[in-house]
Amino acid sequence: MSKKGKAPVEKNEYYDVVFKDLTHDGNGVAKIDGYPVFVPNALPGEEAKVKIVKPSKGYGFGRVAERYTDSPKRQEPPCPIYRECGGCQIQHYSYEGQLEAKTKHVRDVLQRIGKLPEVPVHDALGMEKPWYYRNKAQVPVGEKNGELVAGFYQKRSHEIIDMDTCIIQQKENDQAIQIVKDILKKYKVRAYDEEKHKGSIRHIMTRVGRKTGEVMVVLVTRTADLAHKEEIVQEIKERVNGLKSVVQNVNSKRTNVIFGNQTTVLWGEEFIYDYIGDVKFAISARSFYQVNPVQTKVLYDKALEYAELNGDETVIDAYCGIGTISLFLAQKAKKVLGVEIVPQAIEDAKRNAELNGFDNVDFAVGEAEKVIPSWYKEGISADVLVVDPPRKGCDEALLNTIIQMKPKKVVYVSCNPATLARDLRVLEDGGYQTLEVQPVDMFPQTMHVECVALLTLG
Repeated sequence: MSKKGKAPVEKNEYYDVVFKDLTHDGNGVAKIDGYPVFVPNALPGEEAKVKIVKPSKGYGFGRVAERYTDSPKRQEPPCPIYRECGGCQIQHYSYEGQLEAKTKHVRDVLQRIGKLPEVPVHDALGMEKPWYYRNKAQVPVGEKNGELVAGFYQKRSHEIIDMDTCIIQQKENDQAIQIVKDILKKYKVRAYDEEKHKGSIRHIMTRVGRKTGEVMVVLVTRTADLAHKEEIVQEIKERVNGLKSVVQNVNSKRTNVIFGNQTTVLWGEEFIYDYIGDVKFAISARSFYQVNPVQTKVLYDKALEYAELNGDETVIDAYCGIGTISLFLAQKAKKVLGVEIVPQAIEDAKRNAELNGFDNVDFAVGEAEKVIPSWYKEGISADVLVVDPPRKGCDEALLNTIIQMKPKKVVYVSCNPATLARDLRVLEDGGYQTLEVQPVDMFPQTMHVECVALLTLG
């Protein structure tokens, strides 16, 4: 960076660079006189000539004009629409390279944000087969040249790329979506137009039970009225293998949020079922359920290992969702208390506990940062406290309560390494010691990475 704060690059000029790293969204990172430039489709170690397309004060964006060297871990993306689609970011990186990049990212943020350079970060746990893993697909529907299209959005746009297959989805999802798309075309159902707020079908969603093979189809529509509804449902029943449920969700608002508040079962059951390990889960159209059940078991097994339960402990599970981690812990704990802000999720959690015959689990609706402090005031404490917060991390009030409550162990499950590092720093300053962190690759072909961290009282 120049002394006056001006970027040392000019728009539309060319520079020779060496890429050193990847950003959290998969862009290559190079530095020109200490000035970071982010470039798509570039991998660490590669040398290239880049054109600056957007310089700003602190960093710039560029594109590869000529690549002089290829990383030995570069590969041809197997997906035919990878370059256009915004669903995956790093299919051009070998799976070995992806895992190395994710491990490095976790180590870097722990050092930079958490000031925890000495904490052991293990190599990311990957999949034997990192394709066809997603058990849920939700695709927007639109029209192109008068024809119904359904697929993912193009990168940085609301243009839908029509898609026949997605190689990170379970194949049953692709098959069901293609069948539903064909049926909607046959009955000339109009796609929702977000500019005019007209048309009918907004999204198609499918869910698959990986172990049970059960399939749910969800039609998200602008209004409750759907032309030829009975005929459409009948054809879906006849043509989708493993179908257990056809559901309609109505979203009448001008919004990018997928679901509305009104959900109706048009045929079949309200739930499909799946297993994570030996624990059975009922999954509704609106349930939060991890999209990669294979790696979810890896993640939860690690959390259970870190908790090191012998049957005498009380465990609190903050942000418990539909009870997935809670029920894993209940297999070994004396008592598990779960808290979650979403009432529907708590209903699902109670149902799942009953489904599996667990009578040592209680669930409460509310904000973890309010419910757990109130429990503490009532004299309820935990031997082990598990947190699995959203991307924003733990609320400050919850972290303060953990520090006051002093559970012997904290097991922190995280979907965002940056907020994990921030929160670990707070807990460390409050008397805890981070013993280790295990990254788990829940989303191959993307830069997302989950982690489990183990903390004990220092």
